[in-house]
Amino acid sequence: MTSPDSTSSAASRSPKIFVLDTSVILYDANAIFNFKEHDVAIPITVLEELDHFKKGDTVINLQAREFIRQLDKLTSHDMLNNWVPLDGPDLGRIRVVAAEDASTDARLIFGAVKNDHRILNTALALKESEAGRDVILVSKDINLRVKARALRLRAEEYETVRIKDVDHLYKGKSEIEVDDAAPIQKFYESGGVSPEDVGIEVPLPNHYFILRSPSHSALAWFNPVSGLLERVQKMPAYGISPRNAEQTFALHAIMNPAVPLVSITGKAGTGKTLLALAGALEQRKAFRQVYLARPLVPLSNKDIGYLPGDIKSKVNPYMQPLWDNLNIIKHQFDERDREFKRIDEMVEQEKLHITPLAYIRGRSFSNIIFIVDEAQNLTPHEARTIITRAGEGTKIIFTGDIFQIDTPYLDAQSNGLSYLIDRIKGHKLYAHVSLEKGERSELANLASMML
Repeated sequence: MTSPDSTSSAASRSPKIFVLDTSVILYDANAIFNFKEHDVAIPITVLEELDHFKKGDTVINLQAREFIRQLDKLTSHDMLNNWVPLDGPDLGRIRVVAAEDASTDARLIFGAVKNDHRILNTALALKESEAGRDVILVSKDINLRVKARALRLRAEEYETVRIKDVDHLYKGKSEIEVDDAAPIQKFYESGGVSPEDVGIEVPLPNHYFILRSPSHSALAWFNPVSGLLERVQKMPAYGISPRNAEQTFALHAIMNPAVPLVSITGKAGTGKTLLALAGALEQRKAFRQVYLARPLVPLSNKDIGYLPGDIKSKVNPYMQPLWDNLNIIKHQFDERDREFKRIDEMVEQEKLHITPLAYIRGRSFSNIIFIVDEAQNLTPHEARTIITRAGEGTKIIFTGDIFQIDTPYLDAQSNGLSYLIDRIKGHKLYAHVSLEKGERSELANLASMML
């Protein structure tokens, strides 16, 4: 007879079984490859739910389709009755599990017939049939994890990517107090000073600074090529002038030809999208096209298919904020001005293209300036995929508010924009600025601060 201690020891040595909930797949279509040597089980209920998600143009729909494609590559095997090896070095196996006949019935305990309870029953049945192995339910749905633990089923969140301290996420800028005004005077005279002259030891590439002395102040950035702090001047872009130091930094990063990857974060009204668009228009001659895209996130949790009309009328509500910013820029000029007419011409000739992000996936871009708005609604995998599509001469600008997530399976710690900032900070090809001061209106600022 096997003792409890020996059973526990055997379980710790055996590969674990991770049962994936639908929410994990909709967050990361490649999740099945992230459990190393352990086995992955997909409840049949998850496949049924994914079938409902596969149609549409939102982020979730794209993840569902990609996972189904991944699974299709393995369907030459009998996955319902056997564990099938995953394609990759040192990976475990995968199986689709249909059994829901556990001795404990979640539907009876929780008093409802729901897909979540069917998934729980599948995990419980697997735990009984695979005695001696650790069975762990993986879900991004906190309610499902709580229910699982109530049934004495181990449950974990899917956390392959999670920023530990999002409150201290890299902001891209610092204020430096300088006791002696001489370095700042020298800075104005020569256009640059050594970081050591103002007490900075090892600045990150493309980091921005507000230098202050009792009598002087200056805006600067660390140029990784020259190794100097160089002056940042307040410059307008296509009729839009920065209103504060942060916006000046952001526009400088957007306009810097040596930096092909930029991210701008900030709450509503800080001007991140407007600055990105104005900076792109100012540089229009240096690029073949200007692309503005944003992920489609269903309104009120309804798929885009619920909206009336053809595809153009369906996506227009999602793209309207980009058109609104474009109109703000246009109306910096008189209708008779060349700058006003040029924007309409660029739209007509598709030199300026506003589109849902879903419509440009799978393409490669060369000599393009590409603005990705609402980037906090991307998964880390999607952010990576977009950047890897960049060809020669392409600049990518991500804008968003990491605390304003519109998708159910992302948060400030796990979204693609936070991941990008945390992983790429300090690279000479990248610059980031966090905007904190609202400039939309006093009323908007009041709402942001007090409500």
